[in-house]
Amino acid sequence: MSTPQGPTLRELAVQALSSVEHGYDLLADKFDATSFRTSDRLLEAVTRTLEPLGPFDTGLDVCCGTGAGLGVLRSVCAGRVTGVDFSAGMLAGARRAHPDADLVRADALALPFAPAFDLAVSFGAFGHFLPDDQRTLFSQVHSSLRPGGTFAFPLPAPPAVGSRSYWALWGFDAAMRVRNAVRRPPFVMYYRTFRLTDVRTRLEEAGFGVSLVPVEPLGRREDGSPRCRLVVARKGGARF
Repeated sequence: MSTPQGPTLRELAVQALSSVEHGYDLLADKFDATSFRTSDRLLEAVTRTLEPLGPFDTGLDVCCGTGAGLGVLRSVCAGRVTGVDFSAGMLAGARRAHPDADLVRADALALPFAPAFDLAVSFGAFGHFLPDDQRTLFSQVHSSLRPGGTFAFPLPAPPAVGSRSYWALWGFDAAMRVRNAVRRPPFVMYYRTFRLTDVRTRLEEAGFGVSLVPVEPLGRREDGSPRCRLVVARKGGARF
């Protein structure tokens, strides 16, 4: 789950028994040494996939955490880049890594922005949003984009039913549901509540036109399907 510089099992347990916001404040100083941080390989692959879809001027990283996605924005955007997160601890890490970015503490379900961005991205955060909250989140991102703006995020192919990864994700979600049934405040983090068909419907309901672009640097599975797709949602209904 982490490198030797990362959190101990006890620290992870304390985080999981906290609220989402406080849990990430506790984890922030060691977050980049865990497997929860989006990998550089994925970030580089998404950057390469986004580049031909531009040009982009201003960029927004939604639920930016310690700022892994800000580097993607800096690579593909010509203008200012902004990160938003509700954890003060995670934003402090982002500020150290990206001192030239604009960083805003806010709830992603109530983004404080006018339609000011050409590109919004997000990495690894959607498990923190239950289905109804996903609808609100997508509407908030839509409202923060300029006409014709793009919301893009990677969506890996689901593991094969019955595989080790499949059962690991199923077991994690089951454990979180039990935890949230017996302890308050809840810690919302589920891996199996963000399915492509549902996500596409919710994005379209928010006013986006949705396209799927294979993230080719990550390769393909044995059946020829991409290991990861970039969901590209464009404000105004147009598709790539």
